[in-house]
Amino acid sequence: MQPFVHPVVGYLCYAATTRVWEGRPPEGAPTLVAVTAAAIPDLIDQPLWLLGVTPVGRTIAHSLFGAAVAVGAAWIVARRRNRPELGVAFAVGYLSHLAADVPWHLLAGDTHELGFLLWPVTEMPPYSGVKHVATVAGVEVTTLWFEAVVLVAGVWLWWQDGKPGAGTVRRLVGRGES
Repeated sequence: MQPFVHPVVGYLCYAATTRVWEGRPPEGAPTLVAVTAAAIPDLIDQPLWLLGVTPVGRTIAHSLFGAAVAVGAAWIVARRRNRPELGVAFAVGYLSHLAADVPWHLLAGDTHELGFLLWPVTEMPPYSGVKHVATVAGVEVTTLWFEAVVLVAGVWLWWQDGKPGAGTVRRLVGRGES
């Protein structure tokens, strides 16, 4: 999945979670935590790969082992600050990233690329990129088509939900002004 789509998936998953558990759309700070957490695996693994530290761009932070450490640490910090909802938001966002990277490999039949989930126990071959899914009326359908739908749907829902988190960002940015 393209890195810029992961925060949208994080939002969709967190919005679904708050609707199911609390019967309402998500709110500011937890939304920002979920969206940010959904980007973290790429923000860690891609630079490590580009610097030559790891063999591919989905290793440490994309592994379930790395996820367990990150989610556990976030949960501890959130509980100590008496903000368990932020721990839940982090877990939903972070785990949505890993979950969103799985379907494309299954659709394309590239299941060997799912090694990132148990890295370093399993080998992780280089990522083969955008996946071909089908050809419809002579047009190649790739995973990018599905990602575009997810992106549009997520932005639309965020807008319909009242743009949760936008006000929090404005307040945070406004604090830096004199």
